[in-house]
Amino acid sequence: MNSYSFSPAGRGYGIRVNEDAFEKEARPMAELANTTTAPSRIVVTGGSSGIGLAVARHYAAEGAVVGIIGRSDERLARARAELAGEPGDVRTAAADVGDESALTAAVRDLGDELGGIDLLVCSAGIDGEMGAACEEVTTDSFREVLDVNVVGAFVAVRTAIPFLKESPCGSVVLIGSDSGFVSVPGMLAYNASKGALVQLTRALAVELHDAHGIRVNSVCPSIVDTPLAREGLGVESFEHVDYPVQSAEDIAWSVAYLASPRSRAVNGVNLLSDFGYTGRSSFPA
Repeated sequence: MNSYSFSPAGRGYGIRVNEDAFEKEARPMAELANTTTAPSRIVVTGGSSGIGLAVARHYAAEGAVVGIIGRSDERLARARAELAGEPGDVRTAAADVGDESALTAAVRDLGDELGGIDLLVCSAGIDGEMGAACEEVTTDSFREVLDVNVVGAFVAVRTAIPFLKESPCGSVVLIGSDSGFVSVPGMLAYNASKGALVQLTRALAVELHDAHGIRVNSVCPSIVDTPLAREGLGVESFEHVDYPVQSAEDIAWSVAYLASPRSRAVNGVNLLSDFGYTGRSSFPA
């Protein structure tokens, strides 16, 4: 049995990898290189509104079968009615992403119903106590944001792996935020959760691609015109604001790029979509 070990950056710990196990599980690289099949079975968490609904609409318009997961039966019904005119087929499952057993069942049920999963998009998220100073943020609220935004994404990916392994183009796209790279006061839990998604994307990308050929990337947008953003920022419209705002459809196109088999070399990328603002120096001098 072949194995090797290494100590990253000269640190005193090592990781031993069983190469035989990887050879047994990994798909041949030649097979991956020749994959041109676009994803046609998509599952989207948080798919009843905002970015998730835009992603569902994008793929339904392409004729894909799309399964959307959301907390509210009423909003899921509205989303399904809104997408009814698209050529693709839309299925729904109600689950709170913060409820592990409900989310696990929803992903499994949709995977079975769709006949597999080619693409999982984790779009569900909450913002927590926006505007609250650190000493005002409750432990329960902080934990809830991490449970939904980070643990929920992990649970969805873990549950989808058996389906993604069987897909010719298995891929995951997490919806992150530029708040994973920059921060402002009053967004403590949200900043922490989106920062965690940045590293979760990298860690999943390395592990799942090496073992199963599944790519994992994330889109990290600045402000997007969604109901969550309008509520969190306390505005009814972004029409006259003095900063750039993206549409949910903009992010859906970024998801489609990352999930495309033409992007087969793109893995572990946190794609900033912020008009270049994080590239600007904020140093006061």
